[in-house]
Amino acid sequence: MYSYPVDLVRDDNSTILLTFADIPGATFGEDEAEALARGIDALETMMIGYMEHKEDIPAPSKPKAGQRTVTLPPLSASKVALYSTMRAAGVRKTELGRRLGLHLQQVDRLLDLRHSSKLDQVEAALRALGKMITIEIRDAA
Repeated sequence: MYSYPVDLVRDDNSTILLTFADIPGATFGEDEAEALARGIDALETMMIGYMEHKEDIPAPSKPKAGQRTVTLPPLSASKVALYSTMRAAGVRKTELGRRLGLHLQQVDRLLDLRHSSKLDQVEAALRALGKMITIEIRDAA
């Protein structure tokens, strides 16, 4: 769901520059594998920024033929989906906390991509908003 197309270009200092097609941001690596691995952290950092500034999360475009993507890890993707669902429904953190019987600090952790929440907690929050998590297994690229 949160797989963003990237462009990988050899930089003038022999590193690989990774840029995102749909969101401003870049990272690099000594080779493609390292740039793609660093791309995950860069993508999470950008999502944190959108969430901190209370902005909508840009949807990823469809990758062009052969274009590589960087995908948020499942827990981070679930937290971003929770954030986006809350925004779309007009539900504030205090209201979600009321629905779940949680304090504001606990709700903050559910939305913190750097906090290792349990997936069942994020799932409960999504259910409180009328949504559910589904899992799809695909062949690795």
